Amino acid sequence: MTLARLGVLGGAFDPPHLAHVALARAALDQLQLEQLRIFPTGQAWHRPQALSAPEHRLAMARLAFGQLPRTVIDERELHRPGPTYTVDTLRELKAEHPAARIFLVMGEDQAVALTRWREWEAVLGLAVICMAARAAAHASPDAAQPGLPEQAELRLLQLPQMPESATEVRERAAAGAPIGHLVPPAVARYIERHHLYRTA
Repeated sequence: MTLARLGVLGGAFDPPHLAHVALARAALDQLQLEQLRIFPTGQAWHRPQALSAPEHRLAMARLAFGQLPRTVIDERELHRPGPTYTVDTLRELKAEHPAARIFLVMGEDQAVALTRWREWEAVLGLAVICMAARAAAHASPDAAQPGLPEQAELRLLQLPQMPESATEVRERAAAGAPIGHLVPPAVARYIERHHLYRTA
């Protein structure tokens, strides 16, 4: 399959929440993507806490994103040995789809940390950085992220103000508090059924 515009959205998805889904929809619509690949992270090099089992995060990603059009859940990072690095995934995608323009979709927090990523200069050469701009929309990409290197090609994705965070979902689930307003219904049911995030 020849692709011209390929989106990449990676994350721990531990669990995927409504802001993740909104970001995926915004990328599909605003970037006119032919395909959006969702990558649950394997061994996250930058996260101090242990992640939930890969099979749970993969299942939740399928439940959260599976109904979106032109979207594929890509498992490769879960099967890759050692720490997961975005640059490796981008290189593989470029080899598979040499004609595609790759759009790397991320939240503002990830964009701020981009220069700490492994081979971040190579990442900028492989993909257009597409950053979520929350409701207090910035006037321009430069104003949005002055810390991003000059060579970065940046697109802003307009999103409503969405305060959901995976940390909040895990904390509420651990406390037995409702999470249905933070995650897709199927993900909430999955978390409940498998007793995820409950303290021993």
